[in-house]
Amino acid sequence: MTQNDPARVLKELQPTREFFVGIDSDGCAFDSMGIKQRECFCPMLIGYFGLQPVAQAARECKDFADLFSKTRGANRHKTSVRILRDLLPSHPMVKQMGFKVPPYTHYAKWVDDPKSLLSNEGLKTAIEQAPDEEARKELQQVLKWSLRVNEMVTEIVKDLPPFPYVRQSLQKLQGKADVIVCSATPNEALIREWQEHDIDQYVRVIAGQEMGTKAQHLKDATAGKYKEKHVLMIGDAPGDFKAARSINALFFPINPGDEIRSWKRFHDEALDVFLAGRYAGDYEAKLITEFESCLPELPPWQQAPA
Repeated sequence: MTQNDPARVLKELQPTREFFVGIDSDGCAFDSMGIKQRECFCPMLIGYFGLQPVAQAARECKDFADLFSKTRGANRHKTSVRILRDLLPSHPMVKQMGFKVPPYTHYAKWVDDPKSLLSNEGLKTAIEQAPDEEARKELQQVLKWSLRVNEMVTEIVKDLPPFPYVRQSLQKLQGKADVIVCSATPNEALIREWQEHDIDQYVRVIAGQEMGTKAQHLKDATAGKYKEKHVLMIGDAPGDFKAARSINALFFPINPGDEIRSWKRFHDEALDVFLAGRYAGDYEAKLITEFESCLPELPPWQQAPA
């Protein structure tokens, strides 16, 4: 572990309580997923990736990939490649138009490489190491898009309060569990959003993409520090569930489209069940079944007719 290790604060975090709770931010604590995807990511995706002739189809693909499917909350580059390669070419509007979706093969290859760091810094490294000018230009265009999205988020996503019952839940957790923010959002945006609403006071660390993946956040913060079934992740996406299970942690889902009721259930019931040691098993399984039913694998246009 080096002095400049961004995750050092997580690795050095020492327990002050018997229980630990990690909380995702976008779409989980804050109702920010929709506005970020629809007003920032999607318009810039259409503009920078040359999708203007099929803009409506691109919007539908973006909504499905990032809000209402099993890739909800995934890394921006993974979902963008999913849209370009899998969803958009099969969309009926695209087929009717005879539009050829730009393949962005170099971008897709970078995203598919498990060794790639899927961030702006990782993109800059990939540009420096690009095998030829064509690959370099393509990756530079993607970086321009990603940087512009961040600017748009800063300009547009403001004054969004946390969901009802988030603040109350954080207050109820005080003195009972160590709490961190565990997100794939850039740190700057995370810190601004949590400070803006004065709820940063309730968490020990705000961990964003610069500190690694959500699974890495949880591992660094909890490994060897808490007893089994004393670690809980709260999230709104399959990636959050996967991150929790990667360290054998419990998971509480915030159901997309039903966030307020989910947080009320956590505040009124699930938190007490967790602290009482009765969360694992049937109770958690029922919640996860409800959650998974909210997020289909395939979009309507790829599903077989009934």
